[in-house]
Amino acid sequence: MPYKLTSGVLVYRYGERGSGYRLNGAKSESYQDFKKIRSTSLQTKVLFEDVEFPANKSSLGPDFPGKPVQWKRPYEFLGEPPKFFVGGASRFDVRQGELGNCWLLAAVANLTLNAQLFHLIVPEDNAFTTDKYTGSFHFRFWKFGRWVDVVVDDKLPTRGGRLVFMHSLDKGEMWSALLEKAYAKIHGSYDKLIGGEIVEALEDFTGGLSESCKIGEYQHPTLFPIMMKAFSKNSFLGCSINSGDESEAVGPLGLVKGHAYSITGIKTVTFNQDTAGGNSETARNKSESKIESKTVKLIRLRNPWGDSTEWQGPWSDGSTEWKHLDDDTLRGFGISFTADGEFWMCYEDFLRYFNQLEICNIGPDVLDELEKIKCHKQDEFIQQKGRWVMNVYNGSWVKGITAGGCRNFVATFGMNPQFLVNLVDADEDDSDNKCTLIVALMQKNRRKLGQDYLNIGFLIYHIRDPESTTKPLNESFFKKNRSVAGPPDGYSDGREISCRFKLPPGTYCIIPSVFEPHLEGEFILRVFTERPSVMIENDEEVGIEMKRLEQDGIQDGTHLAAKDSEIEEARQFFQSVAGEDMEVNWEELQRLLDSTFKLELKGFKGFSKDICRSMVAMMDADRSGKLGFAEFKVLWQSVKDWRDVFFRFDEDKSGALNAGELRNALNSAGFRVNNRVLHSLVMRYGCRDNSLAFDDFLNCAIKLKAMVEVFKEHVADDEKKLIFSLDEWLERALYV
Repeated sequence: MPYKLTSGVLVYRYGERGSGYRLNGAKSESYQDFKKIRSTSLQTKVLFEDVEFPANKSSLGPDFPGKPVQWKRPYEFLGEPPKFFVGGASRFDVRQGELGNCWLLAAVANLTLNAQLFHLIVPEDNAFTTDKYTGSFHFRFWKFGRWVDVVVDDKLPTRGGRLVFMHSLDKGEMWSALLEKAYAKIHGSYDKLIGGEIVEALEDFTGGLSESCKIGEYQHPTLFPIMMKAFSKNSFLGCSINSGDESEAVGPLGLVKGHAYSITGIKTVTFNQDTAGGNSETARNKSESKIESKTVKLIRLRNPWGDSTEWQGPWSDGSTEWKHLDDDTLRGFGISFTADGEFWMCYEDFLRYFNQLEICNIGPDVLDELEKIKCHKQDEFIQQKGRWVMNVYNGSWVKGITAGGCRNFVATFGMNPQFLVNLVDADEDDSDNKCTLIVALMQKNRRKLGQDYLNIGFLIYHIRDPESTTKPLNESFFKKNRSVAGPPDGYSDGREISCRFKLPPGTYCIIPSVFEPHLEGEFILRVFTERPSVMIENDEEVGIEMKRLEQDGIQDGTHLAAKDSEIEEARQFFQSVAGEDMEVNWEELQRLLDSTFKLELKGFKGFSKDICRSMVAMMDADRSGKLGFAEFKVLWQSVKDWRDVFFRFDEDKSGALNAGELRNALNSAGFRVNNRVLHSLVMRYGCRDNSLAFDDFLNCAIKLKAMVEVFKEHVADDEKKLIFSLDEWLERALYV
């Protein structure tokens, strides 16, 4: 079972059911429990070796570009006892190795700015002390809506007695190298970390929602307030410069192209300056000078290389601009002009040289947890004010059900999942009476599975009259209405696409999709708003028109009441297969159904044992294991009726119903199903292409009708919920 942190954040163990990660692809309950592993190692005096992420080439990955490495534990390659921390964790600890994962290092550097969040990801029970050292360590990551605890051993890739990948400034400090190993494990191998976006790692560290924006597309006066507000809402920021053909090339002012930087501070400073260029003290001695008050917006950045490769322009380390500030102001900056990769620059230069800004907004659930975690280091980063309201939905695009493609394919676009968001109140500080809405659509598990990312996007439609608008929105709606918002670049083949919008209060429908129809994938949709909001799925309400089933029959206008001739026909079929006990078991039913329908359905190979046993169980009212004539008569009539439905809705005469045809067939019988129920039916009864052959459809339809009848027997007409005891549920589930 997953465990809870202090205030209830649910954490799964890597490989545990529900974690999203199966060990070696197994579906068993095998998983790695850090506490049990450590306890066993302490008792047996045997250091832990992680067979799920072994110390060999498979963990480096087939695309690892470097020379051979030696996997060693820290005490084997250090000339001193290793330590997990040396003087605590700092952004200056992180140094990049041979792996092209500067995006990860930039995110780790940001993570160290918040001691509480850092220790949520890097638990404080990790240690190299003699009484606790077992060769095992663990870390927590947020992956697609769930927190996962990942255990690793401390065998690390080395060469010549030094770590090959991420490492700390102090060679004896091991937390950063082990964190990187755990992150590589959850992605499958080290080489899976080559190339990525800062926000991808920040989301995995925080469970936050990311924004990625091109700096040049913003009006310069509006971007700085967004960045300042992001900091006030506990967000992390990063940035980068377009590489062109010069990836990681150092420019003339020390900035690196195609490289990820952390934004570690934002300040606005006001000082007095004389027009002749001197400071205020000099101005007092020059009558011709005029003293002017000047305000400068400053941004602090860090290069994950952690060396002297820093900005060399205005407000860089030791530049003349710092002489304008008095001692008290300088102390507030905590200036340290050292070759540590960190530097300040003015906002105007930031706009001039950087192309991409990344913002990761932390959700309210994580903030609730962090406020109750006690840390050795206190900071002011976590604040009560400025929290986002978060709505989350996990879904999937399934061929024939919810994979409708983009708006270009208007006939199928309405098949995509749809979500309603009601924006009631405008932002507190918004003079235009509009609401901030951040929408993020993320693909799940594709990096780990080695699959290319799909081309994904979303559109937002304004629903003027929610009560009278169809559920879900259909082809007719999309032909008459245009979207009111969407990502400016349209569709993207990245892990996530996100965008910030300012919309008037009202009801909106968000439709996530893959560009091409029929492409399958899993996704998580997250929506952040500044004021309270609710997100619900915009799909048909599941319902049953029992009067239609009881009075009108399954077919249009055809009554279910059997005629004398039909009863006599059923009796003849029954007597032809019933034994001396005048009851029909599953084998006798199978012979009858096969002999009847193999002649009617070309290429039909007959009914399986499981289907026939299921039919008997569903109609066996007296629990005898066989069907008497009264029970058989009901089944036989249902089989004939559902056969006619199958023929009528198999529009392409393929001998099978696709998901759309299945939904129409069930609707004709009074069953209204939404996408989730339809998906479940197709997964349970369908073939690999999500179609249902005749026998599968028959089994599905009869079982669905039997389940509905059981439900209706135990609830009032207006009720939609039913409570079973465990034994009642098992009894009905096994028979239905």
